[in-house]
Amino acid sequence: MKLQTIALATSVMALSAAAQAETIRVAGNFATDHSSSVAMEIFAEKLVELSGGEFEVNLFPARQLGGAAENVQAVKLGAVEIIWVGTAYLTRTVPELEIVGLPFQFESREDAFKVVDGPVGDALDEKLAAEDIKSLGYMELGFRQLTNSVRPIEKIGDIEGLKIRLQPNETHLATFRALGANPLAMDVNELYSALEQKVIDGQENPFSIIQVAGYPEVQEYVSNTGHFFDFISVVANKAWFDGLGAEQQGWVTEAMDTAVAEQRKLAEEQDGAALDKIIEMGMTYTEVSPEFAAALRESVAGVAAETKARLDPALVELLDTETMN
Repeated sequence: MKLQTIALATSVMALSAAAQAETIRVAGNFATDHSSSVAMEIFAEKLVELSGGEFEVNLFPARQLGGAAENVQAVKLGAVEIIWVGTAYLTRTVPELEIVGLPFQFESREDAFKVVDGPVGDALDEKLAAEDIKSLGYMELGFRQLTNSVRPIEKIGDIEGLKIRLQPNETHLATFRALGANPLAMDVNELYSALEQKVIDGQENPFSIIQVAGYPEVQEYVSNTGHFFDFISVVANKAWFDGLGAEQQGWVTEAMDTAVAEQRKLAEEQDGAALDKIIEMGMTYTEVSPEFAAALRESVAGVAAETKARLDPALVELLDTETMN
């Protein structure tokens, strides 16, 4: 009888905890099988575990709550608590984020994460906080590669005149203007149909995104230009985060740290396998020669200087110090 009473009491307590669980809405525009979406599932599971069920996480990947720009507005307004989004979509709010999106800035993913995990990342997080956005970490989007439906890209002249979709990042747009393209900022939720209808000629994304988004269905040529290394920012509504207790904030932070670390591993694995899959899907792959790579760097050399000239000098100095070490 006592065992039955204990079991009943335990069940009642569990139901009560579930009823009182705080729901966190988390939105993203990446496909469900992308490494970042998989990582957010890890975050959800880890947070429920750490909080003992005090938190419940509702995930909305694959543009279920709108495109990237809409997600940014939603988290700023508190309509959702957390989003994961390409960092470029936050540059309209915090232009200083362009400092980690300069052309040909990083030789490796290790170099890239050294910067955002260090003092530069801390300074950028402060800029975000001033706009009521809490940074929870930086995932990998990866080296961006160029695709199009017009011709193989083997030299600078092949880029000239192409209508290329880019993220809403002024440095990215300036880079492709310097290469002679006609760049157009467009939200990702409009991209596939624009490519399919030939409204634009091409786009640029990491191999993994090109694959999972199905762009080989509407694009013919791909080259390993690697012109930017891009990040995914995981950010929260600052008022919501600040309203949590210290222990609750610790759970959220620990769970997200776990998810970010796992995503970086998964991203490297996915990107390594994605090119083969893209080719299998019918795309024509053109390897960028050392001579072409050098010409690309030379053509956009002035873009980085122009970007740095309009950003916080202290941040620029901090970046230069970090990248020289």
